[in-house]
Amino acid sequence: MKKTWLLLGAVLCTSTAEAQTVRLDADQVSGALNEASLLVDLRDNADAVPQDFVAAARADYRRLLTALYAAGYYSGTVSITIDGVQAASIEPLSAPDPINDIVITVNAGPLFAFGDLSIAPLPPQAILPEDFTTGQPARSERIRTAVDAGLTSWRDQGFAKARVTGERIIARHQANALDVDVTLDPGPRLRFGGLSVSGNRVVSDDRIREIAGLPQGAVYSPAEVARAAQRLRRTGTFDSAALTEAEEIGPDNTLQINAQIAESKPRRIGFGLELASIEGVTVSSFWLHRNLLGGAERLRIDAEIAGIEGETGGTDYALRGNFTRPATFGPDTELFIRGEIAREDEPDYLIDKISTEIGFTRILSDDLTVEAGVGLLTAREESDLGTREYTLLTLPLQATLDRRDVPTDASAGYYADISTTPFVSVDGDVTGARIFTDARGYLTFGETRPVTFAARAQLGSLVGAGVSDAPADFLFYSGGGGTVRGQPYKSLGIERVIGGDTVTTGGTSFTGAQLEARFAVTGNIALVGFYDIGHIGDTAVPLEDGDWHAGAGVGLRYNTGIGPIRLDLGTQASGDNAGENLQVYIGIGQAF
Repeated sequence: MKKTWLLLGAVLCTSTAEAQTVRLDADQVSGALNEASLLVDLRDNADAVPQDFVAAARADYRRLLTALYAAGYYSGTVSITIDGVQAASIEPLSAPDPINDIVITVNAGPLFAFGDLSIAPLPPQAILPEDFTTGQPARSERIRTAVDAGLTSWRDQGFAKARVTGERIIARHQANALDVDVTLDPGPRLRFGGLSVSGNRVVSDDRIREIAGLPQGAVYSPAEVARAAQRLRRTGTFDSAALTEAEEIGPDNTLQINAQIAESKPRRIGFGLELASIEGVTVSSFWLHRNLLGGAERLRIDAEIAGIEGETGGTDYALRGNFTRPATFGPDTELFIRGEIAREDEPDYLIDKISTEIGFTRILSDDLTVEAGVGLLTAREESDLGTREYTLLTLPLQATLDRRDVPTDASAGYYADISTTPFVSVDGDVTGARIFTDARGYLTFGETRPVTFAARAQLGSLVGAGVSDAPADFLFYSGGGGTVRGQPYKSLGIERVIGGDTVTTGGTSFTGAQLEARFAVTGNIALVGFYDIGHIGDTAVPLEDGDWHAGAGVGLRYNTGIGPIRLDLGTQASGDNAGENLQVYIGIGQAF
């Protein structure tokens, strides 16, 4: 049975004559036809003149037929009349003025199915789409997708110049079937030639080649080209890095790759501000050089003052430096040198320390990195346990898996980080290791006003060294932002009796969990409810001994271009003082 669609729900008029109503029959194809029609786009354009309508109508014949083919209809007809005259016979400069009626009538005809199909030759590993099989609706996009899949299969095997050399597509109207016969020419199997670099101003061609790590002489692979481009971008030295293939095949079946580089401005500064009712004000700033030595090396200097007007013991100061050099001992290995000078004035201890580390970060994949180094830490510490000075050799190890959709405002995916720092004093009297794990997960439901559920779990353990031997900042406390919101900063530790006096120290294990529900109110505003819990233990085994506390509250998020502004209001959710005090936390980015 034939079906007719009249696309325009109202006649387009340019005179005061009464408009004639045109009926629109709804069908699954009518939406695609309306989207394809230029006349439909002009319908509400008050500035359009008669010549615009005639030109759009003449173009719509092909556009509407293409939309029918895309839907699998190959025997359709299109009629477009302007005041009863076919638009194809009207020259744009001879457009009637005024235009009273424009009517589009589409007879789609029957739906065609795929008949005899052939895309050849194909490599053995090639897999064509499941919907490109005999009997399936013969939508034209499926043909393009299947041909692209065949070409991609050849390219993945090193045949970079695979192309279509012939195509024969026949619509058999009596059978309502579409036969497809496409011939591919894979061409020769190619190997990577050189990497040609352009657009760089300071970073040398050789360093760009080292960072890209394109395996010259190896069999061509589009995945290798993508990885090389990603290596260049992740340095942070370049605003853009685009890799393209040469048009012509080089000597001995090699293919040159061209890198078009745009370097970023070398220097950058930034500032940060956080406020919490107990922790007080934290002010931070940084200075960054993206290309310190001309080889995409980065140097970042951070300065921070924390605990200003807070109730956390005193004011903390820190000056940190971080130097990184990409492509050291391979394109996916980065050298780092870090240093820190800091004072930590906490409720239970005061530490002045200097530390330095050198090591390597290995990027195993886009979302998995591992890190290893050696370090030296020297410090002077005052606490209820006494005053002491020590120097430790450290071996920091870390692995991070990050599969969040947006790291600063995640709504899907997960994150896991595990770090361990074995240490030994220079005199050999103290040995131990600090282990810490942080895991996070995110799920979002709904589209118009989505709700995101976020969960975080933390585990920490200090093994080998006793409380009196380990650095005080290697021990664990709970309370405040980062552990249990609503509880005072580092309010949960371990009480000990020393020399007849009761003192509080950190514990040798920590277990924590944070739960959040984030409700989108508008595109930029969200309400948050949270519940946090923390446990400090007196042994290296989490949850074996010790005490726990909890906090709960509500928050507000306002999304900005650099991440959401965060406001959280929390109170104690355990103990005799539950609900008595209110803690305020303000910062940028989600709590986790």
